[in-house]
Amino acid sequence: MNLDVIASQLLEIDENIILIYAFNGSGKTQLSVAYKNATKGANEGQHAGVYYNAYSEDLFVWENDEENDGADIKLNILPSSLNQFHSFLYEDEQAMMEKLSLYNPRYRFRFNSYDDLEKGIDSVTFYIEGEEDTSIKISRGEERIFVWCFYLALLEIDGWANKQDSHIFIDDPVSSLDEHNIFTTADTLFQQIESHYQKKRIIITTHHIGLFSNLVNRLTKGEKSGRYKNLTSVQILKRSGDEVTLEPLKRNVFLYHLHLLQVLDEVRKDQLYTYHFALLRQLLENVASFLGTGRTGHTLSKIGVDNVDDVVNVINTHSHKNVYYNQTELMNEAEERYFNEVFEKLIRKYEFLF
Repeated sequence: MNLDVIASQLLEIDENIILIYAFNGSGKTQLSVAYKNATKGANEGQHAGVYYNAYSEDLFVWENDEENDGADIKLNILPSSLNQFHSFLYEDEQAMMEKLSLYNPRYRFRFNSYDDLEKGIDSVTFYIEGEEDTSIKISRGEERIFVWCFYLALLEIDGWANKQDSHIFIDDPVSSLDEHNIFTTADTLFQQIESHYQKKRIIITTHHIGLFSNLVNRLTKGEKSGRYKNLTSVQILKRSGDEVTLEPLKRNVFLYHLHLLQVLDEVRKDQLYTYHFALLRQLLENVASFLGTGRTGHTLSKIGVDNVDDVVNVINTHSHKNVYYNQTELMNEAEERYFNEVFEKLIRKYEFLF
């Protein structure tokens, strides 16, 4: 892949806030590494910024203690250059809890340090409040939230983010999160933007169209957008074979529907939530605009839906003007039938290739 070229493109972007949307497998994580290498090259080989990506998550590894039936199960933290900053979190667990409390965790935790605290935190033990002597293993989603909050807390420590202060590069912090935590994560990212946008560059990449749209709307249309919109660059990372390109998102071009089609086709194979009707409505409105009507009902009639009014009511019930509100309930069977009928007829009628 030509990710070194993409990293160079990022360096040439004038805006301080860069949002990048890409499907999984497009090279987001490798791009963060390429950007790190490019910025180190211009900084005498030293880190210029800080990063959160899959490699950050890989530093946390479960020790299941199977020989003792999990009596001392814990999450080990592999040694890294960050260990020198761990003492701040060990001495002030409240700094970590402030980040974690946004996600309403069902568990509590304690840090286990090395004998020499200067070596940092060795592991984390989790337990249910009131049962401090019984170690538990938290879920994959809970683990990702914990690791993300660990890094959020580290970002506030003098000596790390304030020395490597050129940029913050955050790659897909929602890779394994439950749907209802996507919106909380969007809040934490927006807080990072508010705190740092004047002093350093912030790059956020994601495969999650809900997170992407949430941040784009806040930065370009929200109540504080006057502060941010002229400082924000919105990009799409695309992969075709081994070739990767980075292109600005052009809202006035009828291409965004292809991204919506791909996303909706992917979630149909996994799990449909009622908020996906908001994406379906956006897709129908996009097609309607292309047809010159702007009415979703007209699009539904054109693709051969018989009970247009009923389908429109179902779609509108689960849609809002601002698409990504905190809606997490699963679709029932009737809703799935409506959704799949509309999606499949739309593809057949217009022979979309995506």
